[in-house]
Amino acid sequence: MQSVEEIAREIVSREGGYVNDPDDPGGATIHGVTIGTMRSLGLDLNRDGRIDATDVKALTRAQAEQIFVEHYFRKPGISQLPDRLHASVFDMYVNAGRNAVKILQRLTSRMGFPASDDGLIGPETVQAARDASRAAPDHLADAYGIARRNYYYALADQRPASRKYASTQKSTKGGWIIRAEAFISPHYHLTQAQHRERIAAWA
Repeated sequence: MQSVEEIAREIVSREGGYVNDPDDPGGATIHGVTIGTMRSLGLDLNRDGRIDATDVKALTRAQAEQIFVEHYFRKPGISQLPDRLHASVFDMYVNAGRNAVKILQRLTSRMGFPASDDGLIGPETVQAARDASRAAPDHLADAYGIARRNYYYALADQRPASRKYASTQKSTKGGWIIRAEAFISPHYHLTQAQHRERIAAWA
């Protein structure tokens, strides 16, 4: 099993370097760490009294990994979930915050193990995830990954500016879908034809 530090290292690699996409609500971002996160943590790296894009650009990969481990894995309580969920829920928490937990809560509820979809990992959610893991030990991680993929598609349905993250200009899978499927067994990956069918209404 991977350590949380190894998972964080992979997340940073997936996130890439500095970007400041006007269509991304997160604003200036590097290695997956947004300017909003840096401001909430008080990371004035050049000590000029303000936290801006200059500080974002100065954040190192090692610092990003540490932020993810402390504030996106340990603080939310992802370690309390079944081991098989750690990598995907952690990766999604970096990408979507508490929505990562809401996806899990809705999934376990559909499986018959209720959990309030409040985005918080408390005793009810931990128990629901453990019960779901015992009931479907070979399928829970795939089910969560598929639920992530569905979340991305639904988000792009609702917000046209986000569609470029789910699909390329050539109508092949975009970064969001590729990212979700990295945590899904190949058997459950969509074909490019299935992807095009799913996004046909976006044309």
